Amino acid sequence: MPYTYTLTAVIPATPDEIYEAWLDSVAHSEMTGGEANVSGEVGADFSAWDEYITGRNIELVPGERIVQSWRTSEFSDEHADSVVTLTLEPVEEGTLLTLVHSNVPDEHRSYEEGGWESQYFEPMRVYFAKLEQEEASEEPETPEPAAPEPPAAPQPRAEARPAAPPRAKKASAPRAAPKAKAAGAKKKKTKRAAPAKSKRKTARAAAKKTKKAGPKRAAKKKAAAKRTAAKRKSGAGKRARR
Repeated sequence: MPYTYTLTAVIPATPDEIYEAWLDSVAHSEMTGGEANVSGEVGADFSAWDEYITGRNIELVPGERIVQSWRTSEFSDEHADSVVTLTLEPVEEGTLLTLVHSNVPDEHRSYEEGGWESQYFEPMRVYFAKLEQEEASEEPETPEPAAPEPPAAPQPRAEARPAAPPRAKKASAPRAAPKAKAAGAKKKKTKRAAPAKSKRKTARAAAKKTKKAGPKRAAKKKAAAKRTAAKRKSGAGKRARR
């Protein structure tokens, strides 16, 4: 009579990684070491271990469960297909894989007695451990932090110099100032020059008066000389009479 058994294994991979590898022809072949031709579609046929195993996808829940019909080349025509159900649960070490194999012919007990462990579980552990090592080697190494440099010697502080005052822009208005001063200076010169003209006029007038007074003074001097001479003569005459 057909019977059912359950096996469990912890695989160092995520549920999604195991789900995708189981339903991928290349990954399934590398994982088990035998050629596989599988599909990720419900109802699709598959083969594994160089067609030693054949079957069909019955139910697929990504990352959680795979249900397949399963038979080997050792099944007779009288044997119905067995059913393999894989349940994937994440755990700290990776994934807890629970396998339930039902409707197995009573005389085919090699699967339960080590077939699954040697042909699937152990090769799967090696496969995913190798993938993890390859991924780790491809990741760039984190550079070690550089040793801190010694603090630099304190530099003497340069004395702060007062900033030069900004140069004032020459304005157009101040340029006109000298012209105004020059104009004022001309006015002052004009006023100062006025008295000089009056002095020259006074000198000329005085000269004219001197010219006019010259004959009068000469006449006065002659008259005075005559009077003096007359006095002298009269004085001499008086002395002679005595």
